[in-house]
This record gives sequence, structure tokens and C-alpha cells, in this order.
Amino acid sequence: MAAFARLLERLRWFARAQEAAEQETEVEHKVPGEPGGLLESPRCSQRLHGGAAAAPGLRFGASAVQGWRARMEDAHCARLALPGLPSGWAFFAVLDGHGGARAARFGARHLPGHVLGELGPAPREPEDVRQALRSAFLRADAHLRALWPLSDPGGSTAVVLLVSPSFLYLAHCGDSRALLSRSGSMAFCTEDHRPHRPRERERIHDAGGTVRRRRVEGSLAVSRALGDFAFKQAPGRPPELQLVSAEPEVAALARQAEDEFVLLASDGVWDALSGADLVGLVASRLRLGLAPEQLCAQLLDTCLFKGSLDNMTCMVVCFPGAPRPCEEAIRREMALDAALSHKVAELYSSAQEPPCLNTVFRTLASEDIPGLPPGGGLHSKATVIAEAYSKLRQTSEECQER
Repeated sequence: MAAFARLLERLRWFARAQEAAEQETEVEHKVPGEPGGLLESPRCSQRLHGGAAAAPGLRFGASAVQGWRARMEDAHCARLALPGLPSGWAFFAVLDGHGGARAARFGARHLPGHVLGELGPAPREPEDVRQALRSAFLRADAHLRALWPLSDPGGSTAVVLLVSPSFLYLAHCGDSRALLSRSGSMAFCTEDHRPHRPRERERIHDAGGTVRRRRVEGSLAVSRALGDFAFKQAPGRPPELQLVSAEPEVAALARQAEDEFVLLASDGVWDALSGADLVGLVASRLRLGLAPEQLCAQLLDTCLFKGSLDNMTCMVVCFPGAPRPCEEAIRREMALDAALSHKVAELYSSAQEPPCLNTVFRTLASEDIPGLPPGGGLHSKATVIAEAYSKLRQTSEECQER
């Protein structure tokens, strides 16, 4: 991990980060009074966890990384069993705070309880469940408002997966996204709530607001979120019709045997990888036998190396139809890692003076290397390259000392 962080720094990502920071007042979801700023080097350590439910074939993994941001504002939660409901129900959520982590952490702690309270012991599917998720988001937002310091800025996006034995329910507000992989391709993906979307723009205008520079009141780049109460003060209008609404869009997808996994992630992940990239990369890692939390960690490393500057959280929920470990895929991956390490050694030893890690990576990027992971390419092998280089350099320094 230390070698990976050094590689990021030596590739001069910080210059790019500074440039992006200057643009954030124009292109990111800022709110009045929110402190900005990025670190001089990324914080790459990750927090992993995972588990498996009693229901056959349901398992999950998650990881989160602070990255270049001065603070970690993401949060997530997982409930593999829901009290009062039969076996086979589960709840997962990823939340991405702005203006602080308070709203995201509140959602991770309290949103599951609000969902349970709205579901009741025997909800009818899918109608009752869709309405329960909608009501739960609005009630959680009202709960948060009662605790929120007057005039304080800040809020959080949220994306939720509620699993039942018959349906997959995806509810979201804001720009954290979820996708469903089915039969090897993306079968569904949520759509970000942006102020310029026609339905969102209409609600904002009806509430007396404006959309400037593609942001609510020229400030907030998401049009639905928990919190952000400064944008929820239009008199005489219900919560779902304010400038910014906590009402989620809810999709009910009938489960199929071909369902492989659902991926939930904050927008820092989507800044670096497309839905098709994510489907290919996750599936390829599952074929290597990686636990979901391990593949989430690899995915976030890939996003960091591809230049994502945001906090990132990724969660993968696997179903019985998920890709299984494949001996041939494992053999090919081991051969690829060995070939990359060999190429690094050749580049290091053939130069008159040892090249920097930056030069090594850029040289490899210019070559046609077969067998790179789909969706991630050479970026998903940054840690392999950095570790191989670090070992060579350490050996060279030890020899010089002798």
C-alpha cells in the first residue's frame, strides 16, 4: 500500500488535484460555508468488511477510502437479517455526505430502522415495499431535521438495496448509484438526481428556486438528498416538492436465477469507471475467488489510480448466480502478474540509471499487454507494478550499501 501511494504521488496526481480543487466551486456539489481543500497525498488505507446471510448464496463485501479529500464523509451499512421479517430479507446502503459527514452517518445508523418501521411484519410486494421505502426516506429526513442545528449546511446522498426472496428494491436520492449485473451485463442502473433533469428542474422552479450552472441556486449539484435543509424552506409545499427533496426513486426488480450481483457506490467510483467497466471488473475478480470485500478494495485502488479525487465507498452484494472461481482464470491472472513483474525488472535493469516508477508505469501503459482485467486495464494492476518496483529498488539500495 505504501508503494501504491508513492506511485500516485510520483505520477503527479497532486497537480491535477489542485487544478480540480480550484474548479470545485463551479462543478461540485458545494453548499455555503462548506470547507474545501484536498490533501497533498492521498490516504489510501481502506476499511473492509463483509459477511454472508443465512439465505443460500447471499453474501456481501464493502470497502471505503478517504483518498485525496481532507475529510471522510461517506458512510455505509449492511443488515443481513431484518427483525420481524422472514429469512431472505436484507438491507444495504451507501451514503455520501457533503458539507460534513453528519448526515451520511445519521442515515447509515437510522435509515434501516425507518425502513423496518414502514414495512411492517407482512408487506405486500412490490406495492407496499416501494411505498415503505419512499416513506422511510422522508421520515428519516424529518428525524434528521429535528436534530439538525439551525442554519447549518450539509446533507447526504443515499442509495439503498432492499432484498426480499422475490424482489430487489433499489431506492436512491442524489448521485450515489447502484447497478444490477445479470447474465454478464448491466441489467439496470440508477440515474443521478441532477437539477437539469426536466422533472427535477420543474420541481425546483415550482418551489420558487432556480437552476444556475446546472446546480440548485447555483450551489448544490444534486437535487435530492437527506439534509440540505436550507433548500427545504418553500412555504406551503410538502417535503417531496421542495427545491431539494429526500423522496427517493424506487425500482422493484423481480429476482431471476441469472442475477449475479448488485454494486452500490458513491460518486467517486463512478467518476473513474463506467457501469460496463464495473460489471466486467467485478465479474473478473469473482472468477479469481476473491471475497466481495477484497474485490471492493481492488476496485477502489483502481479508481484512485485512474484519478478519482473524491471519497469512495463500494459495496457488492452477490447472489447465487454470481460468477464462481475458475481455475483457468486464476492461472491466467497469476501468469499476468508474473509477466508484469518481469517487465518491470527488465525496464529497471536495462536502463543506464534506474528509472522512476512514473516512467516504468508510463512505458508499460504504452505497450499492448494481453490479458489485463476487463474494465480496469493496467490501472487495476498498479499495486502489482508498484510492489515489483519497490522490491527491485530495495534490493538495489541494499547492494549499494554493501
